[in-house]
Amino acid sequence: FIDPLVNYEGATVQEIEAAFHEAVDDYIKSCEELNVEPQKPYRGTFNVRIGRDLHRAAAISAKQKEINLNELVKRAIEREVAAH
Repeated sequence: FIDPLVNYEGATVQEIEAAFHEAVDDYIKSCEELNVEPQKPYRGTFNVRIGRDLHRAAAISAKQKEINLNELVKRAIEREVAAH
């Protein structure tokens, strides 16, 4: 397992940039040596196209539960992920 968190530091902008490139290069090299795919970070947001009818039904359900639509979708995804 390779931690996808790439750490680097420097005292100047130039040092930080050089350290960043070195850290990323080292990470990619480690992935190649271990024959693993480099991981991409996730932001925690994404767009989903669900159609008008499902969007409306979800909004109504969220309102009935007194939560916002994001919370309703988050809970639904958590249930789905936990089931697998």
